[in-house]
Amino acid sequence: MPPFDSARFTLWVPQLLCAVFLAILFLQSGLDKVVDWKGNLGWLTGHFSKSPLKGVVTPMLAVITLMELASGALSAVGAVMLLVNGNPFIAYLGAVLSALSLLALFFGQRMAKEYAGAAVLVPYFVVTLAGVYLLRLT
Repeated sequence: MPPFDSARFTLWVPQLLCAVFLAILFLQSGLDKVVDWKGNLGWLTGHFSKSPLKGVVTPMLAVITLMELASGALSAVGAVMLLVNGNPFIAYLGAVLSALSLLALFFGQRMAKEYAGAAVLVPYFVVTLAGVYLLRLT
């Protein structure tokens, strides 16, 4: 952690907050998919039943689950690294993978013609892009 009265501290705080936010967001979401795989698969099968993606729901769920867990884990480890030695690199990788995960989710919502659900993802994507930007400023 940089000294409180340093210019570096001013950047470090939002870097850490973004990393923790993304860790919480994606670990919770990914773990929910693991714990309730059948429930999520059932819901998504119905959700995509009238879309061109209806035949690939199971592999899509597996891929997005792995992406979310990896995004959350990288962000969590990155937050710890920021705390321990101030190095933002792992958190940056977590933020980039988080952005890709959100794009995959956004694509799915648009393909399912769930426009309100897609719109809900936009604020998360903006925060994630801020994290990508902030975590590269060192």
